[in-house]
Parts: sequence; C-alpha cells; structure tokens
Amino acid sequence: MRRMAAVGVLTAVALSAGAPAFAAAAGPADPQTMLDTLTKADGFTGALLHTSDGGTLTSGVAERGTDTPMVGAEGRFRIASVTKPVMAVAVLQLVAQGRIELDAPLERYLPGVVRGKGGDGRKITVRQVLQQTSGLPEYVFLVDWNKPFPDTKGYLALALAQKPTGKPGERWAYSNTNYLVAGMIVNRVTGQDFRVVTARNIFGRLGLKGTYWPRRGETGLRGPHARFYGTLPTAPDKEGDVTALPGYELGASGGLVSTPADMNRFWEGVFNGELVPDATLRAMFSPTVATADPERWPLSERYGLGLGKRKLPCGGTAWLHGGDVPGVTVLSGRSERGRTATVYVTGSADTPRKAADLIATFDAAMCAG
Repeated sequence: MRRMAAVGVLTAVALSAGAPAFAAAAGPADPQTMLDTLTKADGFTGALLHTSDGGTLTSGVAERGTDTPMVGAEGRFRIASVTKPVMAVAVLQLVAQGRIELDAPLERYLPGVVRGKGGDGRKITVRQVLQQTSGLPEYVFLVDWNKPFPDTKGYLALALAQKPTGKPGERWAYSNTNYLVAGMIVNRVTGQDFRVVTARNIFGRLGLKGTYWPRRGETGLRGPHARFYGTLPTAPDKEGDVTALPGYELGASGGLVSTPADMNRFWEGVFNGELVPDATLRAMFSPTVATADPERWPLSERYGLGLGKRKLPCGGTAWLHGGDVPGVTVLSGRSERGRTATVYVTGSADTPRKAADLIATFDAAMCAG
C-alpha cells in the first residue's frame, strides 16, 4: 500500500532518532548561518526565515538547477500541521460564544460518529482532542495515494478500526485524527464547513490575504512560491518535485496554505487577544500536558491546545507548532517576549541532523531579538 505521508511535526525518520541527535546544536547560533547550513550542509534547495521585526532571511534558490532567488515572506507554502493551532483557535472562538464546552464529550457534538475500536466519543472530551490526549489512533499512514481519497468519515473509519494509543486523558500521543475530529465539530456546531468559518473569523479578521484552504481537486499553489522536493507520495522509492499535491485532502489536520508573513501575523493575533477573549484564550496555554515521548517529539516539553511549549537555549520559552508534508518542513511560533518567527525548507527534514538544524534555526531566530 502506498501510504500518505504524516501531516505532523518533522518526519518519522527524524522523530524516531532520539533526543541525543537534537542536542547536537548547543546554544543559539546566527540565524543566517543556520539557514546556510540547511541549504549547504543539509542539501535543501531553499530555506526561509521571517521574524516579527520584519526581517526576512533566505538561503538557496527557489528552483533546482536555476539561480532564481528564494521567494520572500509573501511566498505561499503548505503549512502542514501548523494548521492545528488555527483549528484550535476556531474551536476556542466557539467556546467563547458558549456553543462548545471544552470538557463536554464528543458525543454532544458528534452523536454516534466517534464509535469504534479506536475510541468512543462518549468518553472523549473536546479538550482531549485539542490536547492530543484522546487516545484516537493515527489515520494518515493508512491512506493510499494511488486510490481515490475517502471523505472525512472514511478517514475517521480508518482510524477507529485501529488500536487506541491509550485511554482518554491517560497520556499525550500525537495523532492527526484529533484535528480531523476538531474540524468535524466546527462543521456540526456552525452548520458551515470549517474552511468557511476559519476564513471569515480568523483569516479575514487578521487580514491574512495569502492564507487559504485549497479547493477540492486543486493541486497547485496560488501566487508566488518556490518549488518543493521530496519523496513522491505515490512512489515512496522515488524523489522529485512535489509542488503539486491534493491539498484539500489534508483537511483540518494539515491542509492550509499560507505565507511566513501571515503566520507571524496569526501568532500576534492570538497572543494579542484579537481572535479569542483572554478568559477563553488562557485555556489554550494552561493546563499543559507533558509530551509523553520526548524522543519522538523534540520540539517541546509540554503541549497545550494545538501548540507546544519549548524552552529556548537563551532562556525563556516559545509557543510553537511545526509540520511536514511531502516537500516542506516548517516551524512557526512566538516567544514569551513577543517575538514571532516562521522558518521552512523546501524539502523534508527526514534525518536527525536535518531536523536538529531546522530546530536550531528556529531557536536562533527566537534568541536573536
């Protein structure tokens, strides 16, 4: 079976490498030096870093075999699982309106939908879904790219046929299925597709003009963008240009297209209270849960609702998320001092060294201001 690549944080090879590999880059380095490491030592075609002070640094080129400069902060790319904090905010907006309760069971909003070997919606809460403690198993590795994609219920059925990762609330376990369900909740509560809801209540409110959900059947990227390279989803033994992907199919767990400038603006909007009232927003950051497997989740030690909490080498913390789809790996977030940063490469950080260097680049950006 040809399996769908993970819409998660970094890639399976990097995540399974163990903590020591990620400790190699000790202390914050110079951001441009780290970007150049990504392209020159790690072999990525292009790399970009954009920070809240308006600074944009690039390395490499936008297309292999050319001298085309790497696109800037307005260039579009698939943000993969950085979609998750966006969806978490969409749910919290409905919490603030009194239309969703975080500690209510999924059954209240999706009656009879989450039922199977992999989980029971009568026992799983909305908070556990957003915090990755629901026990719902992963679905993305079970999707065959060489066959017609199922609908959302079909994806969920794939997950629910598997063994759960644990009892609801028992432990943290990253699963894209959680955010598949989050999108279904937004659909049911609002009576509109989550794409419409987020476009109106998040992108529109913040003026994120470069951010959009791909249409059904749309495989290209709108507007300026680099080319992206990686393992072909339909032929895992081959590597090539994967700029064209069925982005609609990635859905609420990782389907968004955005820009570095828009992503940094999103974090500012979240932390400035432009999207969710402070009283509700606090639930996003507290309480957090320990990420149960630090060797497979090197980005942060704690996880809130749709984002992780990372200790920075220069002191202090950052709230962030990351993601990867074929051809791109991205990290994006905000430090407690108010600095935002988004860094991505036009390839997959699929080795311990590449993953460590990408994380070190994010740290360098956070510590430079």
